[in-house]
Amino acid sequence: MPLMTMSSQCHERVAAIQEAIRESGLADGWLFYDFRVSDPLAYRVLLLDPSRHVTRRWYYWIPAQGIPVKLLHRIEPHVLSELPGQDQFYVSWDQQQALLAAMLKGARRIAMQYSPLNAVPYVSRVDAGTIELVRSFGVEVVSAADLVQRFEAVWTEAQLESHRYAVTALRRIVDEAFAHVGSTLRAGRALTEYDLQQFILGRIHDAGMVTSSPPIAAVNAHSADPHYGPTAAASSPVLRDSLVLIDLWAKRQEPGAVYGDITWTGFTAGEIPARHREIFDCVRRGRDAALSFVQQRVAAGQFPFGWEVDDACRQAISQAGYGDWFVHRTGHSIGEEVHGNGANIDNLETQESRRLMPRTCFSIEPGIYLPDEFGIRSELDVYVSEQEAVAYGQPLQTGIIPIF
Repeated sequence: MPLMTMSSQCHERVAAIQEAIRESGLADGWLFYDFRVSDPLAYRVLLLDPSRHVTRRWYYWIPAQGIPVKLLHRIEPHVLSELPGQDQFYVSWDQQQALLAAMLKGARRIAMQYSPLNAVPYVSRVDAGTIELVRSFGVEVVSAADLVQRFEAVWTEAQLESHRYAVTALRRIVDEAFAHVGSTLRAGRALTEYDLQQFILGRIHDAGMVTSSPPIAAVNAHSADPHYGPTAAASSPVLRDSLVLIDLWAKRQEPGAVYGDITWTGFTAGEIPARHREIFDCVRRGRDAALSFVQQRVAAGQFPFGWEVDDACRQAISQAGYGDWFVHRTGHSIGEEVHGNGANIDNLETQESRRLMPRTCFSIEPGIYLPDEFGIRSELDVYVSEQEAVAYGQPLQTGIIPIF
């Protein structure tokens, strides 16, 4: 991309950041800091190239009002050349600290990529020592988590359309994958989890999509491992009377495209065992409780915290007696990365204190995992607009799919 075009985009982004700071009322400004790409979010939010050669610490102060300021080492004066603002240069550590203090003078609250008690590790990118340094200037450091979400997780209309494409293709691939299992077994041919994984991966590529890692294809006890992944050297056969779990995620192979991410289960027989039906129904109730909670709150103009949605799901599963076997968060933010940087649906692994934000997307994917037996997970994607929450991946799974 030509320098002037990139520079223009960066100028527009900084203006949007200043507007967001003012609208939020969160802080007097947003301080970005990096040392050797220790904060990848800074590069993403500021539209910088993370592959550039940077060996020294840099700071970029964006006040709510006024001209931004860059603090750079003198031997690397051009590392933020696309960004607007005044340039200041340091050589020694004490000069760096003095200039930083002067740059922040007059500010009382400063937003940084920091999360109290590391509650949201996706955002907690600035090291403790740098936070201590900034606090030593007599200012309060607040979390930039919601500001990051605004620039990292909010979708454009083009991105929403790319998501629709992805989930539609993935739903088709689910049907194709289960049909492939059925036809292979009926023909008496051998099929392994790895073979099924590679079949799904081929269909993803045929749809013009890419994935960050191969899909999950898990049979029976392997499905009780939420992050199981078959390999060519270690893979179980897919046989009759077996539970088959597939979890697949992908996005269009084009700049700015966002992921779809869904999970389905099938059983290689015409009759689903009662135990499997019981566990699926419990998972489905938790999934639907979370979806209904979000839809009702958003329709009322009340955007819930991520932890509240997790609670709605987890309560339904705990009431059925399976809370101890639901061992991960209910869902995650979805964006250009399958695990995005917006609010997660979590009050287990972390207490997600960010609210869901309009024009963002996340998964709802509860699971019950019975060691040495099997696991059931059901996953859908939810896009939140200003007025409603829409589930993608239709039709949603209402029962384990018979494969015969």
